[in-house]
Amino acid sequence: MLSKFLNLGGFEVGSPQMYDGAVIVERSIALGQPVIYVSMNYRLTAFGFLAGKEVKAAGVGNLGLHDQREALRWIQKYISPFGGDPTKVTIWGESAGAMSVSLQMLADGGDTKGLFRAAFMQSGSPPPVGDITDGQKYYDALVQGTGCAGSSDTLACLRTVPYKRLKAAINDSPHILSYQSLNLAWLPRADGVFLSDTPQKLVQQGKVAQIPIVSSDCEDEGTLFSLSILNVTDEGQIRTYLKTNFFPTISDADLDTLLQAYPQDLTQGSPYDTGFLNALSPQFKRFASFQGDALFQAPRRFFLSARSGKQKMWSYLSKRGKVLPFLGAAQGSDLLNIYGGGELTDYLIRFATNLNPNGPGSTSWPEYTNLSPSLLTLTDSALVPIVITQDTYRMKGMSTVTNIMLANPLGIPPNV
Repeated sequence: MLSKFLNLGGFEVGSPQMYDGAVIVERSIALGQPVIYVSMNYRLTAFGFLAGKEVKAAGVGNLGLHDQREALRWIQKYISPFGGDPTKVTIWGESAGAMSVSLQMLADGGDTKGLFRAAFMQSGSPPPVGDITDGQKYYDALVQGTGCAGSSDTLACLRTVPYKRLKAAINDSPHILSYQSLNLAWLPRADGVFLSDTPQKLVQQGKVAQIPIVSSDCEDEGTLFSLSILNVTDEGQIRTYLKTNFFPTISDADLDTLLQAYPQDLTQGSPYDTGFLNALSPQFKRFASFQGDALFQAPRRFFLSARSGKQKMWSYLSKRGKVLPFLGAAQGSDLLNIYGGGELTDYLIRFATNLNPNGPGSTSWPEYTNLSPSLLTLTDSALVPIVITQDTYRMKGMSTVTNIMLANPLGIPPNV
């Protein structure tokens, strides 16, 4: 039984029609471990992730996450007539979908309510986001853009706005490829209802579903999302950009520490291991490295480290596709493998069926622990396409960015 969340899209775009699960189902039958592939819709942008004090007071935050939860309840109620076993649901997602999966693990203090028994997350972990009131600026802009500014109850007014006018106002807000990049306008935040605290604090508190998990990343997670800041070219500009767009409340000392951890050295930037190549602008590889770690790699490592010894975990890193100019092994590049009948397809099927990705004919994949943080690493080598490595790269950078994000969570609008 395999339940699939939306992929990519930054909580802004996407639909089940983008991904055909037929290859996965056919392969599962060939392996003698048949799965049912279920995909779901949920509300996006302001429809699913409206933020602000009014939203918090009304208890209507994170509606997109509630939609996902309701879809899981639907599966429990109706999957049996399709031949599915409601006690064997694995939830799976990529990017925003993977973050959604992780947040389902944090809901209700980590109580799954019997809705799922395992989680498979590609390029997404509990995100370093803050409180729902941090998004007040976006709420106020939406109120202004829809003509509700004069209302005594702006939330009630928004509910009466015609769809086209509301959608037009939402479209005027920053998006995933805007200048502020991954500091998104619409994303899950701590609302006191679905998420009782910020996601990473819930991880620290141990309020996490104790189920088997797979958590992964592509090596160059940040490249795609760094194309929007090519005009940031020197040290002063990147300091201003980070202070303005990412960390409005960061101290100068913390900003200095962050920039030292991610220096202006093309050979250390992303796409990694490409030397002086792929430098679209002087700061592109540097920012791509920071952003990939801050939003994807470091949260994955933080999550797995916190859960070590508490549940069975596996992790992989995809380095395939390094030949792609400027992007390298970018986010989403591993989907070609999993939807194309590659090695990851078998690992996914076996994990969903047996709660363990290993099986005959596949490279043995060790569990991830703090003592041995093993990564199944996919490479471009025809001779050795899979190797086992250790999750110990960029230790200083990821430790630094994790601590800074804990103190300065994402989701505060740019200070402009």
